[in-house]
Amino acid sequence: MTQTETRGSDLTAAPLTVRHLIGDTWKDASDGATFETRDPHDGSLLGVVARGTAEDGEAAIDAARTAFDEGPWPWMTPKERAKILHAVADNVDAHREELSLLETRDGGKGINQALHAEIPRVAHNLRFFADYVAMAANEAYPDGDLFSYTLYPPAGVVSAISPWNAPLMLATWKIAPALAFGNTVVLKPAPQTPLTAYRFAELALEAGLPPGVLNVVHGYGGDEVAGPLTGSSRVDRITFTGSSSTGVKILQAAAVNHTPVSAEMGGKSAQIVFDDADLDIAVPKAIRGIFGGNGQVCLSGTRLLVQNGIREEFIARFVEETRKLRVGDPKNPDNFIGPLIEQAHLDKVHGYVELAAEEGGEIVTGGQRLTGDEHAAGFYYPPTIITGLTNQDRVAREEIFGPVETVLPFDTEEEALRIANDSPYGLAGMLYTSNLDRAHRMAARWKAGTVWINTFFERDLRLPFGGEGSSGLGREGGQYSRDFFTEPRAVTIRLNPNS
Repeated sequence: MTQTETRGSDLTAAPLTVRHLIGDTWKDASDGATFETRDPHDGSLLGVVARGTAEDGEAAIDAARTAFDEGPWPWMTPKERAKILHAVADNVDAHREELSLLETRDGGKGINQALHAEIPRVAHNLRFFADYVAMAANEAYPDGDLFSYTLYPPAGVVSAISPWNAPLMLATWKIAPALAFGNTVVLKPAPQTPLTAYRFAELALEAGLPPGVLNVVHGYGGDEVAGPLTGSSRVDRITFTGSSSTGVKILQAAAVNHTPVSAEMGGKSAQIVFDDADLDIAVPKAIRGIFGGNGQVCLSGTRLLVQNGIREEFIARFVEETRKLRVGDPKNPDNFIGPLIEQAHLDKVHGYVELAAEEGGEIVTGGQRLTGDEHAAGFYYPPTIITGLTNQDRVAREEIFGPVETVLPFDTEEEALRIANDSPYGLAGMLYTSNLDRAHRMAARWKAGTVWINTFFERDLRLPFGGEGSSGLGREGGQYSRDFFTEPRAVTIRLNPNS
């Protein structure tokens, strides 16, 4: 299927046929192989997807390399690129309901979250970076007859590998800055959620993005389609979001060619509630902090630290409100929690709950797969709260990536900080207190890339985003994205060379 033959993604015509976009051509896998993507709510077949080979990955790099080396995308002015990226964002806005439904059907994302948060954020990612390039500050150092300044030319070809839990939002968090700074991109979406990446590529071409600037290949890692994307010397940058174990493999592959990598990986973030917190704020925010996104969020506050002075009251309210959360079909806006992504992941989540019981924990609520009529065909797991464990137990240390909260007690600020920082991860932290001095002290000493105080999941895209330790390498956002997606170049001129 050529660029002019794109047809949209009407789910009423499912299953869709999902191909790679390489240059301006929609292509099957080089060996004809495919895989299926299914609705985790009821198992219905949504799409038959090209299963990319290493040959497909190389072809996509070829297309991106040609588009970068021969232009005109990297040679355009920031305003020229911004005009096209804004047109892509306009197309996203115009198809917001369609993209939201695709996200909901393909990954179990709640329709409210998709429609009102994640798909609007897709357009915002594009617009923010389209405008940021022209507005970003630069360096110039006059020194007598010497005048020095910095250029930020694009790095080249970017491999973007995105996860399944916020598929299009996190894909465009990579695509938008890479394109805005003049790079070309090969995107590999997660095989569990290929549909919105496919539709987004259609919309981008329709909006006037030149062929080869964005390429999309579907499939798996290892020696398959992702192999060249992480191991090719013709790739200049790799940006990855996913598990820590996969991130390590990508770093190892990239090291052979000294390819810079930005990796946002796992998390085991702490939510800390002090006894002076406003519980009318802390309880609902803490619930969103663990159970939002079906608990499949790298930033989730999966360790809930509650000061002993309010522990009983807080847990009682937290459990009561958690039990009110509706679990069911994510297309129903009244439901808060949808299905987990797939059977293997549900088994992993439940395995950790069983481990918690073995480690001496008490399952206060939840803890068993939902199998009633509404849930029978899907991968449904209820919001689960566990008490009675310590921070040294595996359930409190390893990433579960599901709707499972471990509640831990503490007495003092120092103890809370020690527990929060006693983790191989360092992605985020959430703090609830009315003491401003304490808030600043904790934020300064917390081993976390992002600290939220009396809120959660709100951010300015100019801020750095990333994690410490096993949570990742590098930062993106604002100037941090510019530093990663460009090759900063120092230029020095002697103004009067003959004097």
